[in-house]
Amino acid sequence: MNSNYNTNYTKEQIEAILNTIKKCVKDNHYTIAQNEKRQENIDLITNYNLNSQKQKEILLKIQPDDFCYSLQNEHIGFEHEVLYVFCPQVMLFNLDDEEEQVDIYAKFNIIDVSHGQRVIVISFHKRNNPIDYLLR
Repeated sequence: MNSNYNTNYTKEQIEAILNTIKKCVKDNHYTIAQNEKRQENIDLITNYNLNSQKQKEILLKIQPDDFCYSLQNEHIGFEHEVLYVFCPQVMLFNLDDEEEQVDIYAKFNIIDVSHGQRVIVISFHKRNNPIDYLLR
């Protein structure tokens, strides 16, 4: 595991982080990054026909045992931000209408804004590397 990954969390701490994420999602104070640097996110959404409601459902079903690790944001000017990685296993229908289990790599950034908090879902794509779960 990468030495930059932090797994020093209790289940209660993970639940608190996840509650913050889910509150932002429920309140529509979130965005899934879909810019030119996030083609994998766009591919997941397209290849599994995930409309905004389905995307929201997936995010709201994430559980504490889907947590993997956190890491510091390494982008200049954002080093103070902590990113949280979860990898839920979700049953989805592909474009051929075949159901398959998909491990979704989801990386979250919780940002404090003037009216509370907002979540940026930086990564929302198929897992493409082996991953370790903290609570499994």
